[in-house]
Amino acid sequence: MDRAFKLGIAGLGTVGTGVVRLLSEHADLLAERSGRRIEIAAVSARNPARDRGIDLSGYQWCEDPVDLASVDGLDAVVEVIGGTDGPALDLARASLDAGRSFVTANKAMIAEHGLALAESAERTGAALAFEAAVCAGTPILQTLREGMVANRIDRIEGILNGTSNYILSAMERSGEDFAETLAEAQRLGYAEADPALDVGGGDAAHKLAILAALGFGLKPDFGSVEVEGIRDVRAADIAQAERLGFVIRLVAMADLERREDAPARLLQRVRPCLLPADHPLARIDGPTNAVLAQGDYAGPILLQGAGAGSESTASAVVADIVALARGDARPAFGVPASSLESAESADSGSREARYYLRFVVADRPGVLAELAAAMRDARVSIQSLIQEGENLGNGEDTGEAGIMIALVTHKAPARNIRDALHRLGDSPSIVETPLAMPLLMN
Repeated sequence: MDRAFKLGIAGLGTVGTGVVRLLSEHADLLAERSGRRIEIAAVSARNPARDRGIDLSGYQWCEDPVDLASVDGLDAVVEVIGGTDGPALDLARASLDAGRSFVTANKAMIAEHGLALAESAERTGAALAFEAAVCAGTPILQTLREGMVANRIDRIEGILNGTSNYILSAMERSGEDFAETLAEAQRLGYAEADPALDVGGGDAAHKLAILAALGFGLKPDFGSVEVEGIRDVRAADIAQAERLGFVIRLVAMADLERREDAPARLLQRVRPCLLPADHPLARIDGPTNAVLAQGDYAGPILLQGAGAGSESTASAVVADIVALARGDARPAFGVPASSLESAESADSGSREARYYLRFVVADRPGVLAELAAAMRDARVSIQSLIQEGENLGNGEDTGEAGIMIALVTHKAPARNIRDALHRLGDSPSIVETPLAMPLLMN
Protein backbone atom coordinates (compact mmCIF):
# COMPACT_ATOMS: atom_id res chain seq x y z
CA MET A 1 0.00 0.00 0.00
CA ASP A 2 1.25 3.50 -0.85
CA ARG A 3 2.19 6.04 1.79
CA ALA A 4 -0.62 7.67 3.70
CA PHE A 5 -2.58 10.53 2.16
CA LYS A 6 -2.22 13.44 4.61
CA LEU A 7 -4.96 16.01 5.27
CA GLY A 8 -5.40 19.34 6.98
CA ILE A 9 -8.97 20.27 7.97
CA ALA A 10 -10.19 23.83 8.55
CA GLY A 11 -13.45 24.11 10.44
CA LEU A 12 -14.64 21.77 13.19
CA GLY A 13 -18.34 22.52 13.34
CA THR A 14 -20.96 19.87 12.65
CA VAL A 15 -19.64 19.09 9.15
CA GLY A 16 -15.97 19.22 10.10
CA THR A 17 -16.41 16.93 13.08
CA GLY A 18 -18.50 14.67 10.84
CA VAL A 19 -15.58 14.41 8.42
CA VAL A 20 -13.14 13.59 11.24
CA ARG A 21 -15.51 10.97 12.66
CA LEU A 22 -16.14 9.37 9.26
CA LEU A 23 -12.44 9.18 8.43
CA SER A 24 -11.82 7.52 11.80
CA GLU A 25 -14.74 5.07 11.83
CA HIS A 26 -14.25 3.95 8.20
CA ALA A 27 -10.45 4.16 8.14
CA ASP A 28 -9.93 0.54 7.03
CA LEU A 29 -12.74 0.63 4.47
CA LEU A 30 -11.45 3.88 2.97
CA ALA A 31 -7.90 2.52 2.83
CA GLU A 32 -9.15 -0.49 0.84
CA ARG A 33 -11.11 1.70 -1.56
CA SER A 34 -8.41 4.30 -2.11
CA GLY A 35 -5.35 2.04 -2.00
CA ARG A 36 -3.74 3.99 0.84
CA ARG A 37 -4.40 5.17 4.36
CA ILE A 38 -6.04 8.56 4.73
CA GLU A 39 -4.79 10.41 7.79
CA ILE A 40 -5.49 13.78 9.34
CA ALA A 41 -2.29 15.62 10.21
CA ALA A 42 -3.45 19.12 11.15
CA VAL A 43 -6.65 20.96 12.02
CA SER A 44 -7.82 24.51 12.58
CA ALA A 45 -10.89 25.99 14.28
CA ARG A 46 -11.77 29.09 16.28
CA ASN A 47 -11.91 27.50 19.73
CA PRO A 48 -9.34 24.77 20.49
CA ALA A 49 -10.79 24.20 23.98
CA ARG A 50 -14.32 23.36 22.86
CA ASP A 51 -15.49 19.80 23.50
CA ARG A 52 -16.51 18.44 20.09
CA GLY A 53 -16.93 14.82 21.12
CA ILE A 54 -13.88 13.68 19.13
CA ASP A 55 -10.22 13.22 20.02
CA LEU A 56 -8.08 15.92 18.39
CA SER A 57 -4.99 15.41 20.53
CA GLY A 58 -2.97 13.69 17.82
CA TYR A 59 -3.24 16.50 15.29
CA GLN A 60 -1.19 19.64 14.79
CA TRP A 61 -3.30 22.69 15.68
CA CYS A 62 -3.20 25.85 13.57
CA GLU A 63 -4.81 28.93 15.07
CA ASP A 64 -4.96 30.62 11.68
CA PRO A 65 -6.58 28.33 9.08
CA VAL A 66 -4.42 29.81 6.32
CA ASP A 67 -1.40 28.26 8.04
CA LEU A 68 -2.67 24.84 6.93
CA ALA A 69 -1.53 25.72 3.41
CA SER A 70 2.10 25.60 4.56
CA VAL A 71 2.08 22.61 6.95
CA ASP A 72 4.78 20.18 5.81
CA GLY A 73 3.68 16.93 4.22
CA LEU A 74 0.02 17.66 3.52
CA ASP A 75 -1.45 16.29 0.30
CA ALA A 76 -4.75 18.16 0.53
CA VAL A 77 -6.56 20.77 2.58
CA VAL A 78 -10.25 20.44 3.47
CA GLU A 79 -12.28 23.60 4.13
CA VAL A 80 -15.63 23.46 5.93
CA ILE A 81 -15.57 26.94 7.45
CA GLY A 82 -18.06 28.52 5.05
CA GLY A 83 -18.45 32.08 3.84
CA THR A 84 -18.02 33.65 0.43
CA ASP A 85 -14.81 35.48 1.31
CA GLY A 86 -12.68 35.82 4.43
CA PRO A 87 -10.63 32.94 5.88
CA ALA A 88 -12.18 30.31 3.61
CA LEU A 89 -11.19 32.12 0.42
CA ASP A 90 -7.77 33.06 1.81
CA LEU A 91 -7.14 29.40 2.63
CA ALA A 92 -8.32 28.24 -0.80
CA ARG A 93 -6.02 30.66 -2.59
CA ALA A 94 -3.02 29.88 -0.38
CA SER A 95 -3.48 26.11 -0.69
CA LEU A 96 -3.89 26.07 -4.46
CA ASP A 97 -1.06 28.55 -5.00
CA ALA A 98 1.14 26.19 -2.98
CA GLY A 99 0.14 23.28 -5.22
CA ARG A 100 -1.99 21.61 -2.56
CA SER A 101 -5.29 20.04 -3.57
CA PHE A 102 -8.32 21.64 -1.98
CA VAL A 103 -11.64 20.10 -0.98
CA THR A 104 -14.57 22.28 0.06
CA ALA A 105 -18.29 22.18 0.77
CA ASN A 106 -18.52 25.96 0.30
CA LYS A 107 -21.16 26.68 -2.36
CA ALA A 108 -21.02 30.47 -1.97
CA MET A 109 -17.27 30.59 -2.50
CA ILE A 110 -17.36 28.27 -5.52
CA ALA A 111 -20.31 30.10 -7.12
CA GLU A 112 -18.61 33.47 -6.83
CA HIS A 113 -14.88 32.64 -7.00
CA GLY A 114 -14.83 29.16 -8.52
CA LEU A 115 -13.42 30.17 -11.90
CA ALA A 116 -10.41 31.95 -10.42
CA LEU A 117 -9.78 29.06 -8.02
CA ALA A 118 -10.01 26.52 -10.86
CA GLU A 119 -7.47 28.56 -12.84
CA SER A 120 -5.13 28.59 -9.83
CA ALA A 121 -5.47 24.85 -9.39
CA GLU A 122 -4.62 24.15 -13.02
CA ARG A 123 -1.69 26.56 -12.95
CA THR A 124 -0.04 24.73 -10.03
CA GLY A 125 -1.20 21.19 -10.82
CA ALA A 126 -3.42 20.94 -7.75
CA ALA A 127 -7.02 19.70 -7.71
CA LEU A 128 -10.13 21.62 -6.69
CA ALA A 129 -13.04 19.42 -5.53
CA PHE A 130 -16.47 20.52 -4.26
CA GLU A 131 -19.00 17.69 -4.57
CA ALA A 132 -20.49 18.59 -1.18
CA ALA A 133 -21.24 22.16 -2.30
CA VAL A 134 -24.44 21.11 -4.08
CA CYS A 135 -27.01 18.71 -2.61
CA ALA A 136 -24.62 17.48 0.11
CA GLY A 137 -24.33 13.68 -0.15
CA THR A 138 -26.35 13.34 -3.37
CA PRO A 139 -23.69 12.96 -6.11
CA ILE A 140 -25.20 15.32 -8.66
CA LEU A 141 -21.94 17.01 -9.67
CA GLN A 142 -20.27 13.66 -10.28
CA THR A 143 -23.28 12.61 -12.34
CA LEU A 144 -23.08 15.72 -14.52
CA ARG A 145 -19.29 15.60 -14.82
CA GLU A 146 -18.93 11.88 -15.49
CA GLY A 147 -22.20 9.97 -15.80
CA MET A 148 -23.67 12.38 -18.37
CA VAL A 149 -20.38 13.32 -20.03
CA ALA A 150 -21.58 11.97 -23.41
CA ASN A 151 -24.66 14.18 -23.40
CA ARG A 152 -25.39 17.75 -24.32
CA ILE A 153 -27.42 19.25 -21.51
CA ASP A 154 -29.49 22.35 -22.18
CA ARG A 155 -31.79 22.49 -19.16
CA ILE A 156 -31.41 21.83 -15.45
CA GLU A 157 -34.19 22.18 -12.88
CA GLY A 158 -34.01 21.48 -9.20
CA ILE A 159 -35.21 21.89 -5.67
CA LEU A 160 -31.95 22.98 -4.12
CA ASN A 161 -32.83 24.27 -0.66
CA GLY A 162 -34.11 21.84 1.95
CA THR A 163 -35.28 24.54 4.35
CA SER A 164 -37.62 26.15 1.82
CA ASN A 165 -38.90 22.79 0.66
CA TYR A 166 -39.57 21.71 4.23
CA ILE A 167 -41.52 24.91 4.91
CA LEU A 168 -43.65 24.66 1.76
CA SER A 169 -44.33 20.96 2.39
CA ALA A 170 -45.27 21.66 6.02
CA MET A 171 -47.60 24.47 4.95
CA GLU A 172 -49.38 21.98 2.68
CA ARG A 173 -49.97 19.60 5.58
CA SER A 174 -50.81 22.07 8.32
CA GLY A 175 -52.58 24.87 6.47
CA GLU A 176 -50.55 27.36 8.51
CA ASP A 177 -48.97 30.46 7.01
CA PHE A 178 -45.29 31.11 6.38
CA ALA A 179 -44.36 32.81 9.67
CA GLU A 180 -45.82 30.07 11.87
CA THR A 181 -44.26 27.31 9.77
CA LEU A 182 -40.85 28.99 9.75
CA ALA A 183 -40.90 29.27 13.55
CA GLU A 184 -41.65 25.54 13.81
CA ALA A 185 -38.88 24.72 11.30
CA GLN A 186 -36.43 26.73 13.42
CA ARG A 187 -37.55 24.91 16.57
CA LEU A 188 -36.97 21.54 14.87
CA GLY A 189 -33.58 22.57 13.48
CA TYR A 190 -34.60 22.63 9.80
CA ALA A 191 -34.11 26.42 9.58
CA GLU A 192 -31.34 28.67 10.84
CA ALA A 193 -31.95 31.44 13.36
CA ASP A 194 -31.35 33.80 10.42
CA PRO A 195 -33.03 31.99 7.52
CA ALA A 196 -32.68 34.80 4.95
CA LEU A 197 -30.25 32.97 2.65
CA ASP A 198 -32.51 29.91 2.55
CA VAL A 199 -36.02 31.35 2.28
CA GLY A 200 -34.83 34.30 0.18
CA GLY A 201 -33.45 31.97 -2.51
CA GLY A 202 -29.77 32.92 -2.21
CA ASP A 203 -28.61 29.46 -1.14
CA ALA A 204 -30.36 27.83 -4.11
CA ALA A 205 -28.93 30.50 -6.43
CA HIS A 206 -25.35 29.64 -5.40
CA LYS A 207 -25.99 25.98 -6.11
CA LEU A 208 -27.69 26.74 -9.43
CA ALA A 209 -24.72 28.78 -10.66
CA ILE A 210 -22.45 25.79 -9.98
CA LEU A 211 -24.79 23.32 -11.68
CA ALA A 212 -25.15 25.51 -14.76
CA ALA A 213 -21.39 25.99 -15.08
CA LEU A 214 -20.65 22.28 -14.79
CA GLY A 215 -23.64 21.04 -16.79
CA PHE A 216 -23.24 23.48 -19.68
CA GLY A 217 -19.46 23.97 -19.74
CA LEU A 218 -19.75 27.66 -18.86
CA LYS A 219 -17.95 30.09 -16.59
CA PRO A 220 -19.89 30.35 -13.31
CA ASP A 221 -22.12 33.42 -13.41
CA PHE A 222 -23.80 33.83 -10.04
CA GLY A 223 -24.40 37.52 -10.68
CA SER A 224 -26.95 36.83 -13.44
CA VAL A 225 -29.18 34.52 -11.36
CA GLU A 226 -32.64 36.05 -10.91
CA VAL A 227 -33.83 35.29 -7.38
CA GLU A 228 -37.18 35.36 -5.60
CA GLY A 229 -37.85 33.65 -2.29
CA ILE A 230 -40.88 32.12 -0.59
CA ARG A 231 -41.69 34.66 2.13
CA ASP A 232 -44.75 35.97 0.27
CA VAL A 233 -46.35 32.55 -0.29
CA ARG A 234 -49.49 32.16 1.82
CA ALA A 235 -51.31 29.06 2.95
CA ALA A 236 -54.19 30.33 0.82
CA ASP A 237 -51.95 30.18 -2.28
CA ILE A 238 -51.01 26.60 -1.49
CA ALA A 239 -54.67 25.68 -1.06
CA GLN A 240 -55.56 27.31 -4.39
CA ALA A 241 -52.69 25.51 -6.13
CA GLU A 242 -53.93 22.20 -4.76
CA ARG A 243 -57.44 22.85 -6.11
CA LEU A 244 -55.88 23.43 -9.52
CA GLY A 245 -53.90 20.16 -9.32
CA PHE A 246 -50.56 21.84 -8.54
CA VAL A 247 -48.07 22.15 -5.70
CA ILE A 248 -45.84 25.14 -4.93
CA ARG A 249 -42.11 24.59 -4.81
CA LEU A 250 -39.05 26.85 -4.86
CA VAL A 251 -37.57 25.82 -8.21
CA ALA A 252 -34.09 26.65 -9.50
CA MET A 253 -33.88 26.53 -13.28
CA ALA A 254 -31.03 27.02 -15.75
CA ASP A 255 -31.84 27.04 -19.45
CA LEU A 256 -29.22 27.41 -22.19
CA GLU A 257 -30.04 28.57 -25.71
CA ARG A 258 -27.17 27.62 -28.00
CA ARG A 259 -26.60 29.69 -31.15
CA GLU A 260 -24.26 28.91 -34.07
CA ASP A 261 -22.88 32.38 -34.83
CA ALA A 262 -23.29 34.11 -31.48
CA PRO A 263 -22.66 33.46 -27.80
CA ALA A 264 -25.13 31.17 -26.09
CA ARG A 265 -27.85 32.74 -23.96
CA LEU A 266 -28.24 31.55 -20.37
CA LEU A 267 -31.26 32.07 -18.16
CA GLN A 268 -30.85 31.25 -14.45
CA ARG A 269 -33.79 31.74 -12.12
CA VAL A 270 -34.79 30.77 -8.59
CA ARG A 271 -38.44 31.41 -7.77
CA PRO A 272 -41.54 29.75 -6.35
CA CYS A 273 -43.49 27.97 -9.08
CA LEU A 274 -46.67 25.94 -9.45
CA LEU A 275 -45.79 22.39 -10.51
CA PRO A 276 -48.41 19.93 -11.78
CA ALA A 277 -48.88 17.06 -9.35
CA ASP A 278 -47.30 14.59 -11.79
CA HIS A 279 -44.14 16.67 -12.30
CA PRO A 280 -41.05 14.78 -10.97
CA LEU A 281 -40.12 17.68 -8.69
CA ALA A 282 -43.64 17.95 -7.27
CA ARG A 283 -43.07 14.72 -5.35
CA ILE A 284 -40.05 16.07 -3.48
CA ASP A 285 -41.17 16.46 0.10
CA GLY A 286 -39.60 17.83 3.26
CA PRO A 287 -35.92 18.84 3.52
CA THR A 288 -34.96 16.90 0.40
CA ASN A 289 -33.03 18.19 -2.61
CA ALA A 290 -33.50 17.01 -6.17
CA VAL A 291 -32.04 17.83 -9.58
CA LEU A 292 -33.61 17.03 -12.95
CA ALA A 293 -31.18 17.21 -15.88
CA GLN A 294 -32.20 16.67 -19.49
CA GLY A 295 -29.58 14.90 -21.60
CA ASP A 296 -30.01 14.74 -25.37
CA TYR A 297 -29.17 11.00 -25.37
CA ALA A 298 -29.74 9.90 -21.76
CA GLY A 299 -33.07 11.70 -21.49
CA PRO A 300 -34.26 13.08 -18.15
CA ILE A 301 -32.16 12.09 -15.14
CA LEU A 302 -33.55 12.74 -11.65
CA LEU A 303 -31.37 12.53 -8.55
CA GLN A 304 -32.71 13.22 -5.10
CA GLY A 305 -31.47 12.90 -1.55
CA ALA A 306 -30.53 14.74 1.59
CA GLY A 307 -29.48 18.27 0.73
CA ALA A 308 -27.90 19.17 4.05
CA GLY A 309 -26.82 17.69 7.38
CA SER A 310 -23.47 16.85 8.88
CA GLU A 311 -23.42 13.18 7.89
CA SER A 312 -24.52 13.54 4.26
CA THR A 313 -22.22 16.52 3.70
CA ALA A 314 -19.31 14.73 5.36
CA SER A 315 -19.98 11.76 3.08
CA ALA A 316 -19.56 13.94 -0.01
CA VAL A 317 -16.43 15.62 1.36
CA VAL A 318 -14.82 12.25 2.07
CA ALA A 319 -15.80 10.99 -1.40
CA ASP A 320 -13.73 13.83 -2.86
CA ILE A 321 -10.85 12.99 -0.52
CA VAL A 322 -10.90 9.33 -1.61
CA ALA A 323 -10.87 10.35 -5.27
CA LEU A 324 -7.80 12.51 -4.67
CA ALA A 325 -6.08 9.72 -2.73
CA ARG A 326 -6.67 7.42 -5.71
CA GLY A 327 -5.26 10.00 -8.10
CA ASP A 328 -8.62 10.48 -9.80
CA ALA A 329 -8.53 14.28 -9.95
CA ARG A 330 -10.62 15.89 -12.70
CA PRO A 331 -10.93 19.50 -13.86
CA ALA A 332 -13.13 21.27 -11.35
CA PHE A 333 -15.87 22.14 -13.86
CA GLY A 334 -15.44 19.06 -16.05
CA VAL A 335 -13.19 20.74 -18.61
CA PRO A 336 -10.10 22.94 -18.21
CA ALA A 337 -10.94 26.41 -16.96
CA SER A 338 -9.56 27.90 -20.18
CA SER A 339 -12.15 25.90 -22.13
CA LEU A 340 -15.15 27.21 -20.20
CA GLU A 341 -17.26 29.43 -22.41
CA SER A 342 -19.05 32.67 -21.65
CA ALA A 343 -22.77 33.10 -22.18
CA GLU A 344 -24.95 36.14 -22.50
CA SER A 345 -27.72 36.60 -19.95
CA ALA A 346 -31.01 35.70 -21.59
CA ASP A 347 -33.94 38.12 -21.50
CA SER A 348 -36.32 36.53 -19.02
CA GLY A 349 -39.04 38.95 -20.11
CA SER A 350 -39.50 37.08 -23.37
CA ARG A 351 -40.14 33.72 -21.69
CA GLU A 352 -43.77 32.70 -21.91
CA ALA A 353 -45.75 30.81 -19.30
CA ARG A 354 -49.13 30.68 -17.68
CA TYR A 355 -49.13 32.55 -14.39
CA TYR A 356 -50.89 32.38 -11.06
CA LEU A 357 -51.50 35.93 -9.82
CA ARG A 358 -52.69 36.64 -6.30
CA PHE A 359 -53.99 40.00 -5.13
CA VAL A 360 -55.12 41.20 -1.72
CA VAL A 361 -57.55 44.01 -2.48
CA ALA A 362 -59.87 46.38 -0.70
CA ASP A 363 -63.46 45.15 -0.48
CA ARG A 364 -64.96 47.85 -2.66
CA PRO A 365 -66.84 48.10 -5.97
CA GLY A 366 -64.87 48.19 -9.21
CA VAL A 367 -61.81 46.22 -8.08
CA LEU A 368 -62.34 43.37 -10.51
CA ALA A 369 -62.79 45.82 -13.37
CA GLU A 370 -59.54 47.55 -12.41
CA LEU A 371 -57.64 44.25 -12.39
CA ALA A 372 -59.14 43.24 -15.72
CA ALA A 373 -58.24 46.59 -17.29
CA ALA A 374 -54.61 46.31 -16.19
CA MET A 375 -54.40 42.81 -17.66
CA ARG A 376 -56.01 43.95 -20.90
CA ASP A 377 -53.68 46.94 -21.29
CA ALA A 378 -50.63 44.73 -20.64
CA ARG A 379 -51.89 42.16 -23.18
CA VAL A 380 -52.40 39.44 -20.58
CA SER A 381 -55.40 37.18 -21.11
CA ILE A 382 -57.17 35.86 -18.01
CA GLN A 383 -57.97 32.16 -18.18
CA SER A 384 -59.87 31.91 -14.92
CA LEU A 385 -60.79 33.74 -11.75
CA ILE A 386 -60.21 31.00 -9.24
CA GLN A 387 -61.20 32.73 -6.01
CA GLU A 388 -62.77 35.87 -4.77
CA GLY A 389 -63.72 36.93 -1.30
CA GLU A 390 -61.48 35.12 1.22
CA ASN A 391 -60.89 37.63 4.02
CA LEU A 392 -57.20 37.92 4.79
CA GLY A 393 -57.46 40.51 7.55
CA ASN A 394 -55.42 43.70 7.33
CA GLY A 395 -53.30 44.15 4.24
CA GLU A 396 -49.57 44.10 5.03
CA ASP A 397 -48.85 47.23 2.98
CA THR A 398 -51.77 49.52 3.89
CA GLY A 399 -53.32 48.12 7.06
CA GLU A 400 -56.70 48.11 5.31
CA ALA A 401 -58.85 44.98 5.49
CA GLY A 402 -58.39 42.95 2.32
CA ILE A 403 -59.84 40.03 0.45
CA MET A 404 -58.00 37.63 -1.81
CA ILE A 405 -58.51 37.45 -5.56
CA ALA A 406 -56.45 34.93 -7.52
CA LEU A 407 -56.22 34.63 -11.30
CA VAL A 408 -54.69 32.15 -13.71
CA THR A 409 -53.58 33.64 -17.00
CA HIS A 410 -53.21 32.19 -20.44
CA LYS A 411 -49.62 31.87 -21.63
CA ALA A 412 -47.95 35.30 -21.70
CA PRO A 413 -44.41 36.75 -21.79
CA ALA A 414 -43.00 37.54 -18.36
CA ARG A 415 -42.58 41.20 -19.34
CA ASN A 416 -46.33 41.48 -19.93
CA ILE A 417 -47.02 40.08 -16.46
CA ARG A 418 -44.59 42.60 -14.98
CA ASP A 419 -46.27 45.39 -16.95
CA ALA A 420 -49.69 44.43 -15.61
CA LEU A 421 -48.44 44.46 -12.03
CA HIS A 422 -46.66 47.77 -12.60
CA ARG A 423 -49.91 49.32 -13.84
CA LEU A 424 -51.51 48.32 -10.55
CA GLY A 425 -48.58 49.52 -8.45
CA ASP A 426 -50.15 52.79 -7.30
CA SER A 427 -53.70 51.54 -7.04
CA PRO A 428 -55.39 52.28 -3.70
CA SER A 429 -57.38 49.09 -4.26
CA ILE A 430 -54.27 46.91 -3.79
CA VAL A 431 -53.55 46.55 -0.08
CA GLU A 432 -50.65 44.09 -0.33
CA THR A 433 -47.87 43.51 -2.86
CA PRO A 434 -49.20 41.04 -5.48
CA LEU A 435 -47.65 37.61 -5.91
CA ALA A 436 -46.89 36.16 -9.35
CA MET A 437 -45.79 32.55 -9.86
CA PRO A 438 -45.40 30.75 -13.19
CA LEU A 439 -47.00 27.39 -13.86
CA LEU A 440 -44.04 25.16 -14.73
CA MET A 441 -45.32 22.34 -16.91
CA ASN A 442 -43.72 18.96 -17.66
